[in-house]
Amino acid sequence: MNEVKKPQKQMIYFYLVILLILFVFNFLILPVISQRQIQEVDYGTFMTMTEEGKIGSVQIQTNQILFTDKEEKTIYKTGLMNDPDLVQRLHSANVKFTSEIQTETSPFVRILLSWILPIVIFYLLGTFLSRKMMDKAGGANSLMFGMGKSNAKVYVKSSDGIRFDDVAGEDEAKENLSEIVNYLHDPTKYREIGASMPKGILLIGPPGTGKTMLAKAVAGEANVPFFSMSGSEFVEMFVGMGASKVRDLFKQAKEKAPCIVFIDEIDAIGKKREGNMTGNDEREQTLNQLLTEMDGFEGNNGVIILAATNRPESLDPALTRPGRFDRLVPVELPDLKGREEILKVHAKKVRLAGDVDFKQIARMASGASGAELANIVNEAALRAVRENRTYATQRDLEESIEVVIAGYQKKNAILTDKEKWTVACHEIGHALVAARQTDTAPVQKITIIPRTSGALGYTMQVEQDNHYLMTKTELENQIATLTGGRAAEELMFSEISTGAANDIEKATKLARSMVARYGMSEDFDMVAMENVHNQYLGGDASLDCSEETQTKIDSQVVALVKKQHEKASAILRENREKLEELAQYLYKQETITGEEFMEILNR
Repeated sequence: MNEVKKPQKQMIYFYLVILLILFVFNFLILPVISQRQIQEVDYGTFMTMTEEGKIGSVQIQTNQILFTDKEEKTIYKTGLMNDPDLVQRLHSANVKFTSEIQTETSPFVRILLSWILPIVIFYLLGTFLSRKMMDKAGGANSLMFGMGKSNAKVYVKSSDGIRFDDVAGEDEAKENLSEIVNYLHDPTKYREIGASMPKGILLIGPPGTGKTMLAKAVAGEANVPFFSMSGSEFVEMFVGMGASKVRDLFKQAKEKAPCIVFIDEIDAIGKKREGNMTGNDEREQTLNQLLTEMDGFEGNNGVIILAATNRPESLDPALTRPGRFDRLVPVELPDLKGREEILKVHAKKVRLAGDVDFKQIARMASGASGAELANIVNEAALRAVRENRTYATQRDLEESIEVVIAGYQKKNAILTDKEKWTVACHEIGHALVAARQTDTAPVQKITIIPRTSGALGYTMQVEQDNHYLMTKTELENQIATLTGGRAAEELMFSEISTGAANDIEKATKLARSMVARYGMSEDFDMVAMENVHNQYLGGDASLDCSEETQTKIDSQVVALVKKQHEKASAILRENREKLEELAQYLYKQETITGEEFMEILNR
């Protein structure tokens, strides 16, 4: 009842405002405007202007005379006098004059036209619009202007619908979801044994890994309606409207069962409830309604709820408990094989050369998501068009990886010879330290061409296989490699530059994680001092310890980075001649491959 009364009160306020506007306009504004348009003069002025021939036209009314000047720019009025010779004088002065035809209008008609008729028109128009909006919103139980309706997008499988074959690189997630497809195809065998399908399935993982595509693929495989809605679409500015949308969405789902309801970015409405939230909080009411609707579902009613989020740690525990979202399905970044499969899927839409090595491209694109891999293929096709070719090559794909990682080449960024030589020594320093250590990824490419990301050059290392664990030695070697650029500058120029800023940031972050999170410090042993937040959105970390302990962590991080810096400097001093030779070669070529680098190094 409250939802119906609120719109009625709002309509009453609306009509009162319209009534007030009409009153002010008719009785205050309109008379003032009329007065400003007509200038009042005495009858003597009127007679003088008539005799001097300054009058253009005259209209004699019941109780006044209206007249204009010769140019008819100004309107004057004066009172009507008992002047029998007025018509003769006007005729002698060649003035146009008329007299109005009197039509008697009753006071009732005037009130009807100026007051009652506008009010009736506004009332009828407002009632018509409000009823139309409420009908679209689902009747009297919905709120005004359609804000109580879910507006969910409904997809029904078609001949070209998304299937599991269209989603590559997520075999484990597809295996988890295939059980849902089997249930929607044949629920009888599950009922016979007494098994119930999960009420809700939560897809978690980094952005761009294909969570939405997986949800659509489930609907495509099961051949059932698919309701899709983003969590942010439930959030409204008026309290209660988000809850109304939730009710409407689940009402539609029950009518279309069996079906799938997909809520993307559910953390927009499913965040943990804090103590400072009030009962009137819109997001809390929306969450409570979602919890109620999921509780009201029976296990085998044919409606499956899928949701996706990048921030599972922020969800309310009542939402992720068994009985609501029973199953969590990780949709992680693809491994080497997965990246290769994803590239092949997207490459079907692009004309490629016959010698493209997808496995090599997949190695170079380590850590890329499915969306980024799709972008890599598209960038390769765009590059081929820019160079007036009808197909994309291996070189186009490799260059597109560099575009995704470091940005486009800055063709207008011209380095001085000194800067170019400094960058060449810096990058060879990275590569040389990496090559002279064990347990490091091979060097794939070195370039000193500036990029739009701000990098003046970079050294690309590519793992040959999947790499899930990192040992302490491997992490220390990574830090040493990161410090190799600065060490090369110190050795070659006895001077340092700002070019190592990004290397310093990465080395410090890695060293702090070794000490505070990975338990690779003898002083702290296996005690975690660092917490990671939003692991799928950058993995921001914060220290969770006393100030005294933080001071000790800082000193150990400094000592660890300094030790690896010294190791990198020692490696470069031992290979000073190769450092100069390789830097000279890179300075001339600007870009060299890993094979060229290793050939010169091993001569």
